Amino acid sequence: LHSEGAGMLYRRGKHVTGTRKRILEIEGVTMHHPKEIKISRSDNSKGFYFGKLNSLYFARTGAGFHRVLFRKGEGRGAEIRYAFIGGGTLSMAKPVFLDIYGTDQKTVSSERYDPDIHNSTNIYGRSSFFTGIRYTRIYPGFYGKVALSCELGDNKDRLRLLEVGAVADIFPFAIPVMASQNPQNIFANFYISYSFGKKWI
Repeated sequence: LHSEGAGMLYRRGKHVTGTRKRILEIEGVTMHHPKEIKISRSDNSKGFYFGKLNSLYFARTGAGFHRVLFRKGEGRGAEIRYAFIGGGTLSMAKPVFLDIYGTDQKTVSSERYDPDIHNSTNIYGRSSFFTGIRYTRIYPGFYGKVALSCELGDNKDRLRLLEVGAVADIFPFAIPVMASQNPQNIFANFYISYSFGKKWI
């Protein structure tokens, strides 16, 4: 979970020394704007975020290292580590499509959201997720992450890891998200994650 959404992560590590581990990771996250306000009508329409131009999804691939700060005691306790990770990010900006009332205020049609012509009086609700997916635009960039983690338990074969950290995604081209806000080049947030897996010794 992070301060602007949620995601999933796959990570693989290999010991370089007794206290240092080289890691590779692949991650996918959703990204919400802090100014988003969801509007739901009383009928059967889907709720929508008024003023939202694009829905964002980030795919990250990176490499870095873990280093042990405090080892766990013999057979018990917790091991504390810190990590630095960086790599490439692909941002997928999918345009928002809404169901819009016709002139008779009875029929609806799906249209790409346009803040100049669509407002709270003619928006019925959110269109299907797949509507307009072919108009998705890709923005390449890079990210950096710093983290502090705690390995829990005393099992030598299984991994249970609680991690907190901060991550920033930076793009050379600004990405429009909300009609009322300037496009963004930098997306920074805090996160907390719980990881589980297996150890090969």
